[in-house]
Amino acid sequence: MFRTPIRHAAGLLVACSAAFATAPALAAWPDKPITFVAPFSAGGANDLVARLIAKAVGTTLNQPVIVENRPGAGGSVGAAHVARSAADGYTYLVGSNGTVTNSLIRSDQPYKDEELTPVALLSITPSVIVASRSNPAKDLKDFVQRAQQRKTDRITFSTAGNGSTPHFVAEMTREATGLPIEPIAYKSGSEGVTAVIGNQVDATSEASIVTLPLIQSGKLKALATTWDKRMASAPDIPTTAEEGFPAIRIGHWAGLFAPAGTPADVLDKMNAAVEASLQTREVQDALRQSSIEPGGGSRASFVEFTANERERLGKVVKDGHMQTQ
Repeated sequence: MFRTPIRHAAGLLVACSAAFATAPALAAWPDKPITFVAPFSAGGANDLVARLIAKAVGTTLNQPVIVENRPGAGGSVGAAHVARSAADGYTYLVGSNGTVTNSLIRSDQPYKDEELTPVALLSITPSVIVASRSNPAKDLKDFVQRAQQRKTDRITFSTAGNGSTPHFVAEMTREATGLPIEPIAYKSGSEGVTAVIGNQVDATSEASIVTLPLIQSGKLKALATTWDKRMASAPDIPTTAEEGFPAIRIGHWAGLFAPAGTPADVLDKMNAAVEASLQTREVQDALRQSSIEPGGGSRASFVEFTANERERLGKVVKDGHMQTQ
């Protein structure tokens, strides 16, 4: 007399199993807009790369990808927002060097490193050390020599905040040249560059995507690029190594991070979408026009990349006493 209920229960189990099996297909990711959080103000390298990749990824995934700017605290404000967001695959951080070094610098970082998961490397951008057009120096070596001859008390160097790439360039330059360089924090790289143009600070270093148009229009003077080789789009700008300062070496990189706990299959799909987007002619042409190298690679390779960057730049943090109290 128990067979009918048992058969009924078994039927329900099969039906439920079938329903669960089809659930992912009914709610396939992504089925709504995705947000990329750029932790710096609009107009900087981080924001510009975020918008370019967001558009391409949106086309690849057939869903809008919205870029939301949340600047402040060297990128920590935006990073903390993403770390606290739902781990559902719809919110990502377009992180940078500071994403892996802020915890080495800031004692008050509002999130833990392990709350963010590396997803994909988007790009690597050479940095260009620049001064005001009115500065008489013709290159970095000349800039250093003139400063040494003047025996100036300080050289102000604008940055995009504590732990930003320009901050690292400032510390590397101080260590390599012995000049009394004083970092001055702004909310973004574009604001720091504007300060140089207005002679509010002596110099800065920013990504080629930001600096090259201003150099070409005569608003800034290029002193050196901090990457391994000269840029194809600006071959007349010497490298820091050519100027005699090989220890000043860094590039702006942008990478995608997700809240910890985001499903691995979703992260794999996002990584694949980024990889596909980076292979398009439109994205490659747009990046290389400003001497930006496309990123790419697996999630595992980006995890390794971020770990290596943390170790390498951690030494600069320690040597430059960049920690805050």
